[in-house]
Amino acid sequence: MSSETLPIRIAALYQFTRFADPASLKPALLAAGDAGEDAGGVKGTLLLAPEGINGTIAGDDAAVEAVLDHIRALPGCKALEVKESRAAKPPFLRFKVRIKKEIVTMHQPDLDPVGNVGTYVDPHDWNALIADPDTIVIDTRNDYEVAIGTFDGAIDPQTATFGDFPEWFRRRRAELDAPKIAMFCTGGIRCEKATAFLKSEGVEEVYHLKGGILKYLENVPEDESCWQGECFVFDDRVAVKHALERGTHRLCRACRMPLSPAQRASEHYIEGVACAYCHTSRTDEQRTRYAERQRQEELAAKRGLDHLGAKLPEKPASPRDPMDDLLTDLFDD
Repeated sequence: MSSETLPIRIAALYQFTRFADPASLKPALLAAGDAGEDAGGVKGTLLLAPEGINGTIAGDDAAVEAVLDHIRALPGCKALEVKESRAAKPPFLRFKVRIKKEIVTMHQPDLDPVGNVGTYVDPHDWNALIADPDTIVIDTRNDYEVAIGTFDGAIDPQTATFGDFPEWFRRRRAELDAPKIAMFCTGGIRCEKATAFLKSEGVEEVYHLKGGILKYLENVPEDESCWQGECFVFDDRVAVKHALERGTHRLCRACRMPLSPAQRASEHYIEGVACAYCHTSRTDEQRTRYAERQRQEELAAKRGLDHLGAKLPEKPASPRDPMDDLLTDLFDD
């Protein structure tokens, strides 16, 4: 079955806008997501904050479109940024709407990601910008994401969370003195907010990749691409390649780190139980629970059933970005 004919529509979305009372929007948004429950409704997570909305939902076409229509009718959301893909079955188990201080956490309360951001760059114009010797290119994603793929020549801040980015930039500011700074992230939301931060720090010429890496991989032919490796995504595909084909990485179910085929060949890798990143940081009791969970999932798979106990109870050994809310919900029952 080709991806175009798969029954489940996945919509990753965000919009920076000003919500005076995000909590007041939650009941109607939940109702919109529950509509058509007999047909499955939608599943996934949406984050609401004073600065806007962010999240990923999945379901049949009609259910997803109903939620998108509802969101587009919210203040400032008419031009909602949406990236879509398809799947054979829903990648989430239920629908949640969460109220947050920020839709992508940076801990910079005075930023204006609505009215003071950098210049969008179309994916087809990105190669020329980053090839310009007057341009510094910065990957604004977290360390575990950058590790599996990035643009050729991009600076890796090696941050554990997006909230670490401002401190990293201020510490490196003298080294990052260039006429142009171009930034990118998975879908556009983090680099858009990062440009607002750089503008607030006095950087005048700052750019960001419109639609993020996903839009670039979707639109730029592989033989013209400057992308190297795979792109981590916050859904059950784990990583994607050019044309948004599913990549080769899979998650360690104990610590949530993306693992390549070579890493899964490690002597420390036990499917569903441990990998080279976490095999020394989990107790015997935890590993026993993980092994039982894996056994139950394998039994359910043999019977053609979805196993709803696929919860990841432990946080990774290192702190992770609050966007992990979207990733956690892949496994949260």
